[in-house]
Amino acid sequence: MRLLILPAFASIMFAQPPLIEGLAASPVRVLIYEDLQCPDCANFRAEMEKELLPRFAKTVAFEHRDFPLAKHSWARKASIAARFFATVSPEMGIEFRRVTMAKLREIKPEAFDQHVGDFATAHKIDRAKAIAALDDPALAAAVEKDYQEGVARGIARTPTVLVDGEPFIERFPIADVIKSIEAALSANKK
Repeated sequence: MRLLILPAFASIMFAQPPLIEGLAASPVRVLIYEDLQCPDCANFRAEMEKELLPRFAKTVAFEHRDFPLAKHSWARKASIAARFFATVSPEMGIEFRRVTMAKLREIKPEAFDQHVGDFATAHKIDRAKAIAALDDPALAAAVEKDYQEGVARGIARTPTVLVDGEPFIERFPIADVIKSIEAALSANKK
């Protein structure tokens, strides 16, 4: 019998709740299947910061799901890094996602580990541990679980945003998402 020994921080992943912004206990759920290297996801993230979070953070749960596309060279590593930073704190995981999408066009595939290390250093997290986490099988398995759940739901493009099950795929007016969230909130008041 052969035992697989995982780094100490890997076991944290199994107990890690999904990354949620807003009101985690809300019955209105907005699932966001995102690829951290996707320009459309970065655009949605900017709209989320500008329009959705200021308006709905106190009433809606915005739940992030990893859906790294094969066409993006560092998207899977970015999802794994975000999972690692979320083991430090959920807010740190969200911040890594935010910063990565904001710097999307600046990050070069060959310098992705540098990006992770720089983020870790800026947030007083052990740089070497953060970079080593990119090879953590438990974190990779958690990303793959999100991805496979997305595939099972029929997700193929990013971002795919589900507002209480109603899909918004790739490029869509933020006003349509707002209307859907408002309708879901109204329905849950009844």
